[in-house]
Amino acid sequence: MLLLSDSLLNKPVLSLRTGGQIAQTSSFIINPNNFKLEGFYCHDRLSKQDLILLYQDIRNIIGQGVIVNDHDVLSPPDILVRLQDVLKINFVLLGKPVVTISKSKVGKVKDFAVDSDTFFVQKIYVGQSIIKSFSTGQLSIDRTQIVEVTPNKIIIQDLSNPAKVNATAAATSFGSPS
Repeated sequence: MLLLSDSLLNKPVLSLRTGGQIAQTSSFIINPNNFKLEGFYCHDRLSKQDLILLYQDIRNIIGQGVIVNDHDVLSPPDILVRLQDVLKINFVLLGKPVVTISKSKVGKVKDFAVDSDTFFVQKIYVGQSIIKSFSTGQLSIDRTQIVEVTPNKIIIQDLSNPAKVNATAAATSFGSPS
């Protein structure tokens, strides 16, 4: 099932053990190399610190919040050694400009959808300028259309010919999560 970013951000983190809220999600940790939601920064209710909740520790996501086993799944950033490179990148997807291979401006990322089983970003929703939005509205871009993700922008296949697969697009790992 696909989950929109709004259904994941600023939501309570609920503990099965205590039966109550232990934290609140505050921002995403997205790996731009494989477009995976690695976890969340969470504001801990007990220590008032910003801790990290990894996607592997999430039991379920419901309308009321994110379900975890216990408070112990929240970790300080400095002890997550394998995640340090991704944390240093500090990749922010929302608001990132989107352009085509031919350098045509498409718009900015307004929202995205994550697969609830794999936590890969499956779709990005691009808001266009006011003039373009009258004729086409908001664009939905699938991960297979993404050619490259840079720190400053997301490059996608040309919109005029979506069936054409560019050689660089075929070589990228965004096509299918592995």
